[in-house]
Amino acid sequence: MSMDSDLIPASEACRLLGISPATLYAYVSRGLLESRPGHDHRSRVYRRQDVERLAQRKRLGRGPARGAAQSLDRGLPVLETRISLIRPDAPYYRGRSAVAMVRAGATLEDTARLLWDCGSQDPFADPPGDWPPQVQALALEQELPPLSRAMAVIPLLALQVPHSFQADQATRRALAATLLRQNAALLVSRRPAASVHRLLAEAWRPGDEAFAELVRAALVLCADHELNVSAFAARVVASTGAHLHATVCAGLAALSGPRHGATTARAHALLEEARQAQDVQRFIAGRWKRGEELPGFGHALYPQGDPRAAELLEMLRQARPGAELDLVEAVIAAAAECSGRRPNVDFMLSAICLVHGLPAQPALSMFAAGRLAGWLAHALEQQTLGRLIRPRARYTGLQPDADEDAAHD
Repeated sequence: MSMDSDLIPASEACRLLGISPATLYAYVSRGLLESRPGHDHRSRVYRRQDVERLAQRKRLGRGPARGAAQSLDRGLPVLETRISLIRPDAPYYRGRSAVAMVRAGATLEDTARLLWDCGSQDPFADPPGDWPPQVQALALEQELPPLSRAMAVIPLLALQVPHSFQADQATRRALAATLLRQNAALLVSRRPAASVHRLLAEAWRPGDEAFAELVRAALVLCADHELNVSAFAARVVASTGAHLHATVCAGLAALSGPRHGATTARAHALLEEARQAQDVQRFIAGRWKRGEELPGFGHALYPQGDPRAAELLEMLRQARPGAELDLVEAVIAAAAECSGRRPNVDFMLSAICLVHGLPAQPALSMFAAGRLAGWLAHALEQQTLGRLIRPRARYTGLQPDADEDAAHD
């Protein structure tokens, strides 16, 4: 199917949904559907898959069945948590604005203490230590991709420590602190250090204090985001009583998927392509009109714009003006003009890398280093609850043959 054939006019969207044009426009204004300019620049077109997905939701009907079917795709809440809350102005960590924490100078370690509800305990009080001899060569192997290196070493590190599920809460938090430092070190093939953001910044741009501040802010803003895919995966594994190391590996595995963490790589590629374009506005508008995605733009939970991205963009403007930042600004302006979408945190992580002459990989590493604090918070909370997460499925496949059932009666 060509890209253009995936775009349908308003009349076809109304037919598939069984609604009037007025209702269709209301769906767009409420953020349930996106419209794009048609070939004549006056009409609007819609992505067929978005319309069909919305039609399927309508067919599910109302009541508990509909709630269950939609709850695993940004629908109804499925778990209670005291860890984080998503509001239009910021994600909140145990009642504190993540944006306000960044402005107050909080580090990832400060954020982890809050997310893990440490009280007077400082799980980072002990020195970070070094790699055990059994994993040192693998941990410092620079040829491996960062997430692959972390997922290879962390299960081996679990063999060196007691089973976290059987430990008291203070011991679990201390183990979580060690894991936070070790994961960050694995992402840049270094030895663990006391400060995560300085470890990463020195690995990528040694001596650049302004860049280190951007990394600090990015880690805090990425630390948790409620039940995102990777946090939910980690929480499910934690509910089985598995080791904290296993929950971290589950989060990393989920993050490695192209629909989750790899958005940073696609956003970085978009910026690189825009750099080669003679006209950034025409390049971005052309992508959007053809039905292609603008990776790193828009967020279902922030219809008015991702506040994490807004904070990073303002810090980037203050830290490093120049030609590369002009490119970032041009892409943001062009995306807003043609789609109405604003950048999300994935785009800004990639923009930070582009502006500082870095490839795409550090953007995902920043995300993974920060989000580990949230995965561990969810694992600790779930293990404290002591309940297994085991949802039910709604079967929609081939029904058993009635005659065959009768033969077995």
